[in-house]
Amino acid sequence: MQQVTPAYVRNLNGITQDFLCPVSANTYNIQFLKFRIRDMDSGQTLFEVERDQDEESIENLPPEYQDEARRIKYHFGPQFFELKTVGAQLTFSVGNKPVKNFTIIERHYFKDHLLRSYEFQFPFCIPDSTNTWEHIYTIPEIDEAMRQEMIDNPFQTKSDSFYFVGEQLVMHNKAEYDYSPFD
Repeated sequence: MQQVTPAYVRNLNGITQDFLCPVSANTYNIQFLKFRIRDMDSGQTLFEVERDQDEESIENLPPEYQDEARRIKYHFGPQFFELKTVGAQLTFSVGNKPVKNFTIIERHYFKDHLLRSYEFQFPFCIPDSTNTWEHIYTIPEIDEAMRQEMIDNPFQTKSDSFYFVGEQLVMHNKAEYDYSPFD
């Protein structure tokens, strides 16, 4: 089986069909506690979710629910294309081991066309700490025809988010996006 490294995922030419690591790969006990997406120009929050402290972690869910817990769907509407930059703020905790070179590689596709690949690195997390990390996304220029096609085809825009500690893939999440008008 191919070892999944940062170099490997940087060269993927389409959305993955399956998750490239099991939930059990998260040996650093990285837990996402809060996530917020906002327009950097206006400060308007576009999406926000916070995990209830009493909520079971994904590792404790029955196996048949674990993959579904690693997927999310967003409905941003067509006005999203007017934005220049968005910030994604992530609050997360780590377990009792130090986390060195925590890297997120996120690849966004419309159908099988790579729209943009983003990469962010958090150099070090001390054991048993809670951390907040905001990464800034520059919205890529998308021509009018493709933009309309993305609006007309909800959830055909997808992303894979790969989380590495050093060269080791520890988490993999998937997202789907809907840019159609709100009802």
